[in-house]
Amino acid sequence: MKNTLIAIAATAVLALSSASAWASDGPVGRWKTIDDETGKVKSIVEITQAADGTLQGKVVEILQSDRGPNPTCDKCKGANKGKPVKGMTILWGLRADGDEWTGGTVLDPAKGKTYKAKVEMLDANRLGMSGCIAFFCRQQVWERE
Repeated sequence: MKNTLIAIAATAVLALSSASAWASDGPVGRWKTIDDETGKVKSIVEITQAADGTLQGKVVEILQSDRGPNPTCDKCKGANKGKPVKGMTILWGLRADGDEWTGGTVLDPAKGKTYKAKVEMLDANRLGMSGCIAFFCRQQVWERE
């Protein structure tokens, strides 16, 4: 009986420590963006935490583009118009909200449009990144690099 209780306690400690390690990783890190239609990796986005605690994501590598190896944000408006997509912040303003990060904005450089954004960890190596217009959201699954 004593050995059984020790085994149960050890299992619980391991489960809790792995869950907290997963939660502590959260969305901060480098992510492969996957094209919904082709299933191919398009770019690497690095998500970091800003000084104010919000999350932001910057394109650090372009791996596949139908506009050449160094595409620019030709359809963007304002400060991003004509700027290289590599190095561009495309995700910003996300705040922790339970198990999700919400209230942010995501830029689609191919269309030059911004959407309301939210992200959630699907598991330790997959991130659900959603862009929303009103109540309609579209989720992409990004994979940890």
